[in-house]
Amino acid sequence: MKLPEPAPDWKKLSQEAFKKIAAFAESDDIKEVIRDIAKKANDDYVYWDTFKYFKLPENFSPALAWSYVKVTRMSQFKKTPIKDKKGNSFTYWIPDSILSDLHYIDQYAAGNILVDDPSVHSTERERYLVNSIMEEAIASSQLEGAATTRKKAKDMLRTGRKPENRAEQMILNNYLTIKSIKKFVDKPLTIVLISEIQAMITKDTLDEPDTVGRFRNENEDISVVDERDGQTLYVPPPAHELTERMQALCDYANELQTTEFSHPVIKAILLHFWLAYIHPYVDGNGRTARALFCWYMLKHKYWLIEYLSISRIIIRAPIQYARAYLYAEMDDSDVTYFVKFHLKTIRLAIEALRLYLAKQQKELKETVQFIRKYPGLNHRQYELLYHAVSHPDGIYTIRYLMNIYNVVYQTARTDLLSLVKEGLFEQRKRGKEFYFIPTRNIHKKLRGLK
Repeated sequence: MKLPEPAPDWKKLSQEAFKKIAAFAESDDIKEVIRDIAKKANDDYVYWDTFKYFKLPENFSPALAWSYVKVTRMSQFKKTPIKDKKGNSFTYWIPDSILSDLHYIDQYAAGNILVDDPSVHSTERERYLVNSIMEEAIASSQLEGAATTRKKAKDMLRTGRKPENRAEQMILNNYLTIKSIKKFVDKPLTIVLISEIQAMITKDTLDEPDTVGRFRNENEDISVVDERDGQTLYVPPPAHELTERMQALCDYANELQTTEFSHPVIKAILLHFWLAYIHPYVDGNGRTARALFCWYMLKHKYWLIEYLSISRIIIRAPIQYARAYLYAEMDDSDVTYFVKFHLKTIRLAIEALRLYLAKQQKELKETVQFIRKYPGLNHRQYELLYHAVSHPDGIYTIRYLMNIYNVVYQTARTDLLSLVKEGLFEQRKRGKEFYFIPTRNIHKKLRGLK
């Protein structure tokens, strides 16, 4: 991947930029255009390599306009405790577009729309959760070079077969780690806990097993390299600084009361960025950083994050993901680029889940329509089917029907056995008592589909 083009030195140009804008004082239209350009640049939060192609007023160079944009950003920045390699603080700010994303995430991720939605029963929620964790484990590992297909990886996870190679071991480790993260949400973040997570992620996948669960040392030359072309993208801070930097990260995560409010989602994203920036381990840094993000979101009761595969969205745009890191380091330690990218991926993941829920609701409504048209059933059987399609994990007995409909044993038994004959219910036995459950493909059966 080609490294981004360095931006012009805005500090040298800023005074000239404002003089230029002042020279346009007699033209409100031109001043308005410059402001609109700056607003667009900040809402989309573009870097110089995109901004330089913006259409500008005549005699106003991209470099001068960029200087103006940078000044508007600098006036809004908030400092973070994350220090770059020169000891300067990383900063960020929250333009309206980021506020909008945060509001959207607060609406849909703080709580559990899968629990609240009546069209999604408990069995379906569990199936969706397991599938989501699988998707996240696979995509997060593929981002780190696990070369295998989703189909083969899912087959391994579903059947429980042993991994056949390192890529599959990476995915299995990631899957087990993600499932375990919830156990740690009540614990404070410590270096030991982060190293424990990294050890779970990298178990049986490293050339040198002794590097599992420990920081890299001065003799281990670690850098981030684009495997496609060998380009060195990033060299992390030196090993002797790791303990101090990691302790600062833990202190930030555990800080409950501060003089200044930090939105929990922003803070989770900053922890993700921070650990990846420090790059404390020989391997597994990216996966550990994404696990840390998930841990903090769950800790702050964004329960929906369990059902989202963020990495599956990221893997569709791996270059943008890498550039979000690079822009943050190259552009005056401005981590807003990474925040903006990460918020977008969360929003897209939530939107994918909402589409799934809409599909489930539509299917439920359509199935109810088919029930009304299903021939040869009495009113008790119709009502039983209405209940069954929205509660596919429901259990029904002859005594249950006798009680709620005030019918005799033979009538209740006949009602249920008729539904079994139609292929809509299955008959099971528990001890001496028979019970009945909706067939797994009851929606298709009612629609006359195979």
